[in-house]
Amino acid sequence: MVQIKTPEQIAKMREAGLVVAAIHAATREAAVPGATTRDLDMVARKVIADAGAKSNFLGYGGFPATICTSVNEVVVHGIPDDKTVLKDGDVISIDAGAIVDGWHGDAAYTAFVGTGHAPELIELSRVTEESMWAGIAAMKLGNRLVDISKAIEGYIRRQPRPATGKYGIIEDYGGHGIGSEMHMDPHLLNYVSRKRGKGIKLVPGVCLAIEPMVSLGTAQTEVLADDWTVITTDGTWSSHWEHSIALTEEGPIVLTSPDCGKARLAPYGVTPAPDPLG
Repeated sequence: MVQIKTPEQIAKMREAGLVVAAIHAATREAAVPGATTRDLDMVARKVIADAGAKSNFLGYGGFPATICTSVNEVVVHGIPDDKTVLKDGDVISIDAGAIVDGWHGDAAYTAFVGTGHAPELIELSRVTEESMWAGIAAMKLGNRLVDISKAIEGYIRRQPRPATGKYGIIEDYGGHGIGSEMHMDPHLLNYVSRKRGKGIKLVPGVCLAIEPMVSLGTAQTEVLADDWTVITTDGTWSSHWEHSIALTEEGPIVLTSPDCGKARLAPYGVTPAPDPLG
């Protein structure tokens, strides 16, 4: 069952989304050489506490932290700790979430630590982020779930190949519904699969977390012994971007973007619905 939200519920999700946006801003500033990933987790905890919100990551399935900190070849679900010290040239993807009055927000971004990053890493992040926006732009009334998958994969496949030979669109993880829980139906692939068909029809009240994950090599992953940390099987570095989006009668609202997605959707000819918080 796909949960359909009312305008009032979407407004609550927007509140949660703005807390997530604040976590992103604070952790991006703190992701500097010498910081540990636990330092970033403590920054996120303070943002959530100051907002009077709750963490939807801490304790989820036993997860021991407030954010996921995935460094270099770690694709997703990296656990913050005192041992992982960020250094110049690292790439980190930070996935964060928050709950306000029972309603969830969830979003991720990739950041560059220090300087000296190879051009292919900068391009990897750009391609992954822009594929997310292409997917968000395809979240239109009357479209199907597969149209989002097609937009994400299509954008990535149209880009020049990196020096490593190809972009790997991670197959084991994807986007999802979001609302009164963090992970809900439907599951959203970041590529087109004939086995999955066209998927649900996109109607007002559908809320999705759209989150492509792309590597500089393989699409395959493995989970480490901690049962959380996911790495690429060939050790290539990766990027992860995500936003939570609500579809309304007036169009999409990027709930976890400060401007509801206005600036990044403009090139696609898409105007977000008005901010439900005014």
